[in-house]
Amino acid sequence: MPSAAADGDQGFSITDPRITESSGLAASRQHPGVYWTHNDSDDGPYLYAVDSATGKTVATVTLTGVGTPRDVEAISIGPDNQIYVGDIGDNDGVTWSYVWIYRLAEPKVLKDQTIRATQYVVKYEDGSRDAESLVVDPDTGRTYIIDKNEEGGHLYEGPADLSASGTNVFRRAGAVDMWATDAALSPDGEQLAVRGYFGGVWYDWNGGKIKRGGRLSVPLQGQGESVSYSADGTKLMYGSEGADSPVTAEDVPGGGSDSASGQGSSGSSDSSDTGAGSEGNLKVGALAVVVACAALFGFRRLRRRR
Repeated sequence: MPSAAADGDQGFSITDPRITESSGLAASRQHPGVYWTHNDSDDGPYLYAVDSATGKTVATVTLTGVGTPRDVEAISIGPDNQIYVGDIGDNDGVTWSYVWIYRLAEPKVLKDQTIRATQYVVKYEDGSRDAESLVVDPDTGRTYIIDKNEEGGHLYEGPADLSASGTNVFRRAGAVDMWATDAALSPDGEQLAVRGYFGGVWYDWNGGKIKRGGRLSVPLQGQGESVSYSADGTKLMYGSEGADSPVTAEDVPGGGSDSASGQGSSGSSDSSDTGAGSEGNLKVGALAVVVACAALFGFRRLRRRR
């Protein structure tokens, strides 16, 4: 049986040897302690349910009713336990004129099975772009995508209801101050977390009219690709690609934790992120060395992926 949710909130490692490019993460609403994930490319239409107590896969779902996936980068759970999968990556020169979103019901029973999904065609109002972040409003079911741009991206809002028979045009709804590799909405729909390789930002959601709140405590990881709120909304779970990839738990902003990590305390705002005096400078200097080493390792891996 899967673990209790609290076990997963302590972090875990994904042990399934098939999962070497975990690029999205979503906490199950029906199965406590279970997180859904997927590889980002060259794998097929598969989703994996991972028990956070053991790191083992407890169910593999094969999607039917969709085409051959190109670059699956994100996963989110919306109202009525619907799983949304974002086949939205386009890192080879931004060449796709459209991308896809798949939707399926989260299975009530965790076992290897095949589930028919609905496929939606997605375009952006301002042309093709690379993206790795998909979120679904837990109240309205509206879908949103954040594009991946080194200069900072944008939140794109989808139609109120996705159409399976036509093209769904996503329109700019706000600026995002992050080279985003994933994003997640809190279960109560109040907060948006956006992560990059070496940092993160949280926003007040405001029904999609986002307002920046502050920086997130993002752990240093080999290639930080995913983030999910825990099912109870008290933790942010950060995942990375690679074999036996770790998923690290951090307190959400406002969660009462005063601990700090490489990106400042989890509840910090931009106005309080600076250090003071020589001790603060030493900490910043040491952090810069660690980040530089991680950046070198991470970008070498990114170049190999291309």
